[in-house]
Amino acid sequence: MTTLFISDLHLDAERPQITELFGRFVRDEARGADALYILGDLFEAWVGDDDPAETGAFVARELKALADSGVPVHFIRGNRDFLLGRDYAARAGMRLLPDPSVIVLYGQPVLIGHGDLLCTDDVAYQQFRAQTRHPLWQAQFLAQPLAARLAFAQQARAASKAHQAGLKDAGRMETITDVAPVTVEETFVRYGVDTMIHGHTHRPAIHALDAGGRPRKRVVLGDWYEQGSVLRVDRDGMRLQTLD
Repeated sequence: MTTLFISDLHLDAERPQITELFGRFVRDEARGADALYILGDLFEAWVGDDDPAETGAFVARELKALADSGVPVHFIRGNRDFLLGRDYAARAGMRLLPDPSVIVLYGQPVLIGHGDLLCTDDVAYQQFRAQTRHPLWQAQFLAQPLAARLAFAQQARAASKAHQAGLKDAGRMETITDVAPVTVEETFVRYGVDTMIHGHTHRPAIHALDAGGRPRKRVVLGDWYEQGSVLRVDRDGMRLQTLD
């Protein structure tokens, strides 16, 4: 049996082929898995569980069917869908996990998370993240009409693109938007694990490194903008692969 990890699907109505690829993945391969972990940014944007958009409804139906078949579905919020709440999670049959979380994977403790907490060199983003994760900010935002929330999401996406364009022009895009090595080492030591799995950076790879005086492994999941990306883990090891 295999445990599956995915992240950064960024599903929305503008890329229906990726949404359908996700549906096929859930209906086919995931039905035979030990569990499915979704490590954030399942959606391109999420402004509240009351959004009636068909993409969200489709994903909820597919994941609920998977959960009802006996495959546990776990979800960690990302920077695009941090407002995904308990109502939608219940509709989708997902169990919400804190970011980060330690799980036991075939007898070994593994730290999982979205990954944005590791990008501490991007100070502006970390400040925005802290603001939008505050319960008061979220309560005030979710109290606004749906149309206003959707407009805010569009503005936030435009601001994010402008921020990244500025970093690129300054020649800092590759370093600022990737994880900070010092933070990675501190995180390994703090949680006492030898393996970490995350997404967010869209730089799929399996990194071997030394942290705290012993060897560790950091697995970065790929995004689903052009194709699928899945980490398959079983008792024999890990395989980070793409889905056409």
